[in-house]
Parts: sequence; structure tokens; C-alpha cells
Amino acid sequence: MPEPESLSEEKCLELLRGAIIGRIAFNAPDGPRIMPVNYTTVGDAIVFRTTPYSEFGSHGKDRPVAFEIDHIDYADHKGWSVVATGTARFVKDVSELAEESALWDPKPWAGGNRLL
Repeated sequence: MPEPESLSEEKCLELLRGAIIGRIAFNAPDGPRIMPVNYTTVGDAIVFRTTPYSEFGSHGKDRPVAFEIDHIDYADHKGWSVVATGTARFVKDVSELAEESALWDPKPWAGGNRLL
């Protein structure tokens, strides 16, 4: 079995730009949460939709978060994971997203209204 290796930043960005489902991790008042989201990238930002009244919308804004995508090949016992960290912020000007959302507009799969 091969030893784990670190991926370059360029490879991580390539993998992030090539996927559409990931998990956002954040802290809620009563402990950590991990939530699956469909997403896109805009520059070096990871973008997904939520409502300001969701658990993430209520407790994730302007807070440290982690985001993860991965791929597992069970047959060959191989895989990779990309974990990105940063500070969550709400998009105030949707024109920032216009170019990228024309390529992939991450519409939520869960029911309910979203502002964008």
C-alpha cells in the first residue's frame, strides 16, 4: 500500500474546481456541524447557497470554517481528500458570481427558499 502524500495547492484547486458536492464544517452553539452542499468556485472562493436563517446562516457567517471534498476508490484502496479552511462570508453583490454561475449554478437540493 502506498504511503499518503500531500497534494500541491494547484492540484487541490483543480480538484475543487472539478467537483460539485462537498461538506462544510462549522461550529454551532452546541457543537460542531458538518453539512453537505453542492457548490461552485469563484476565483479561490468556494460558493454555495443557504438561507440566513439556516443553522449555517445563523452560526457560520464571519466564522472559521472547513470545507472538504474527496474521492474513494474502494476496489483499489485509493483516494484523495481536499480540505480548505477560511472564514465564511455572505455574498452581498450577486454580480460577483455572474460569470461562474453561468457555468454551474449551485441550486440547493434541500427544500426551502434561498435569497440568491
